[in-house]
Amino acid sequence: MTDTAPQAPPAPDAAEIDAALVADIIDAVAERDTRWLARTLQRMHPADAADALEQLPYDTFEKAVELLGGELPPDILIELRDAYREGAVDVLPDAAVATALDELDSDDATTILEDLEDARRERILEDLAPVERAQLERGLAYEEETAGRLMQTEFVALPEFWSVGHAIDHARALGDELPEVFYEVYVTDPGHRLIGVVALATLLRTPRDVLLSDIMEDPMSDITTDMDQEEVAYEFQKYSLASAPVKDSAGRLVGMITGDDMVDVIQSENTEDLLSLLNVRSADGSDTVWDTVKARAPWLGVNLFSAFIASGIISIFQGTIEKIVALAVLMPVVAALGGNAGSQGLAVTVRAIAERHLDGGAARRAVFREVASGLVNGLIFAVGVGVIALIWFRQVDLALVIAASMLATFIWAGFSGILVPLGLKRLGADPAVASSVFVLTLTDVMAFFSFLGLASLVLL
Repeated sequence: MTDTAPQAPPAPDAAEIDAALVADIIDAVAERDTRWLARTLQRMHPADAADALEQLPYDTFEKAVELLGGELPPDILIELRDAYREGAVDVLPDAAVATALDELDSDDATTILEDLEDARRERILEDLAPVERAQLERGLAYEEETAGRLMQTEFVALPEFWSVGHAIDHARALGDELPEVFYEVYVTDPGHRLIGVVALATLLRTPRDVLLSDIMEDPMSDITTDMDQEEVAYEFQKYSLASAPVKDSAGRLVGMITGDDMVDVIQSENTEDLLSLLNVRSADGSDTVWDTVKARAPWLGVNLFSAFIASGIISIFQGTIEKIVALAVLMPVVAALGGNAGSQGLAVTVRAIAERHLDGGAARRAVFREVASGLVNGLIFAVGVGVIALIWFRQVDLALVIAASMLATFIWAGFSGILVPLGLKRLGADPAVASSVFVLTLTDVMAFFSFLGLASLVLL
């Protein structure tokens, strides 16, 4: 840039990135001022720097990464959202990717390797030291979204006959070989099987001559390499863990997972469930219009099919609607309230399933609660809607019909809002993904069938 280029600012105090800083980064990329760009990003917290880069237009983001090359700090690279990180890895030279793999913890390095195409991954791995390559390939061998993929293989394992003083001196001697962040040391037997855990706080408070076997505690969790990441997140949440050891199928200690990784997983799982309830997926700045259309159109097609089912119910009573026009006016009221009631129960149930609150007898109690709630809400709104219909159309029979239909729809919404996701879970399907279409279709069918069916019986 020219002499008037802005000075590298201090790291922002607020989470929100200053728009002026983003504008300066755009100017720096346009003028290819690598020195200013690298210095600015390095002075920021990696998460803030990643946020700033993600606020750039996507083509400018790619140019910025290409311009920085090996000067893009690996800590920033790993903080980028998935789509941006994958795009950054695509434009970085092999040497820069290899440097990032060498500097990052093994779990973060595995994340970078996942972003690479097979041929490029093999090419980069061949240039690494044999020990490091074997370590990374072992991490990639585990299934995606399992503890094996999440764990880092850097941890501190000590024999039970060591003293506290020996353990502390050993950790100091390791120096840079220690994990960047860890909260406990693990006690293992000669077969490297986990037999106990010693928190760092306990280690530092205990006299040097005390044996680790005297202060170790049993692990609170039992995490294996093949455990699903959602199950791992549940263990962390249940036991309020800061970190946890990971064992292989033979019980040998092979890694550890820290809380910062679990925060990302919990956030990701919660976001995935929320978006699945709406039948959409998250969108990044790298997504095109076509990407968004492809992601949403199939579910809209499913909704179209379900809408025609409801329309088919209405068509059965076409003659009734032609004779009593007021039915067409009031139909949407029953369907809208019933659909909202079903969606409320569905949202609560899906989250309860994810948090393991509906196991065993809790499921039966929840079914009773939702049906009873539907009954009470149905009575309240049946009276309210019935009174409004009576004032509006001055027909007692019509008011009674819509009141009865409203009550039946609310009770049905309570049933379907909890039984559909529980049924899908028992069948092995993800309740968050498929439930909403079924629940909304069922409540619409009940709303139209009960309202128009009762109207045909009572009013004609």
